[in-house]
Amino acid sequence: MSHKTATLSSSATVRSPYRTELWPGLLLSCVIAAVAWQLGRWMPLVGGPVFGIVLGVVVRNTVAVPTACQPGIRFAGKKVLQWSIIALGFGLSLTQVAQTGLNSLSVTLITMTAAFVAAWLLGRVLGIPSKLKLLIGVGTAICGGSAIAAATPIVKADEHDTAFAISTIFLFNLIAVLVFPLLGHVMGMTDQGFGLWAGTAINDTSSVVAAGYSYSSHAGDYATIVKLTRATLIIPVCLALALIEAWRHKRSDGNSFSLARIFPWFILWFVVASAVRTAGWIPVSWHDGLHFIAEFLIIIALAGIGLSADIRRMASTGFRPIALGLGVWAAVAISSLLVQLASGQL
Repeated sequence: MSHKTATLSSSATVRSPYRTELWPGLLLSCVIAAVAWQLGRWMPLVGGPVFGIVLGVVVRNTVAVPTACQPGIRFAGKKVLQWSIIALGFGLSLTQVAQTGLNSLSVTLITMTAAFVAAWLLGRVLGIPSKLKLLIGVGTAICGGSAIAAATPIVKADEHDTAFAISTIFLFNLIAVLVFPLLGHVMGMTDQGFGLWAGTAINDTSSVVAAGYSYSSHAGDYATIVKLTRATLIIPVCLALALIEAWRHKRSDGNSFSLARIFPWFILWFVVASAVRTAGWIPVSWHDGLHFIAEFLIIIALAGIGLSADIRRMASTGFRPIALGLGVWAAVAISSLLVQLASGQL
């Protein structure tokens, strides 16, 4: 009996610190999100999501955020973001999700091609090491830091290259959140046109969501679906990288590739949530409440991402990787606009 009690006590001491260590960072993210949400109500043209990430960046780079907050901040930026995407699924019909994903696929494939070609050409001109060049290309083409994290063990990039690539991608995520909605209004883009542009041309899911919903609710819904469709392409890209690396090393077991590890499972749950909505299993009276929950979770996640942004570290990345990231990002953004223009969607 005493041995069993001791065992239970021991396991409790193992589990409880993990749960409790999340609260400081989560609480800080929630406080910033509450302020951002209110500011977004006062200034809807900017929107709560943009205020969330901007306030997070300001706090991170002007106030000494306690180390104890870091686990909760990371949790908000990753897990809460995934929950917010799933919650958004409850507000979208499965037909809308499938139609939008298929309609955007051709634009996505063209912008991905533009990203890889630009990364290869500009990387050679700037003299960027091959692995860093590849990571920046993958991050810009697909889904930012998630794609970089998935590709890193396949190409066996070192921590220095990985950190450089993630910092470079994150820098342009922040810029996109601020610049894209403004440019969209200047160009007079429709909600659907802006959603397609943001979903295909902005690197990270969080920044796509922030830019999309700051433009309009419909643009945010459309951009999110386009982005999630784009994110699933991480699977064939990583499979191709694994095969190339195996061929280069002339052995099939040369890479630690795991489909389950790289698959973005939250996208599957997003589809499940959409199917539940389509089946009519959610009372209509719940729709507004679920939309509010999804919106607030997004702002919490973006506040956490902003709190993770170390501007000094980004600045120390150096000119060449930033120039490469800018060039690849510009290629993706411009190619997306050109495809829409050529197809009469813009």
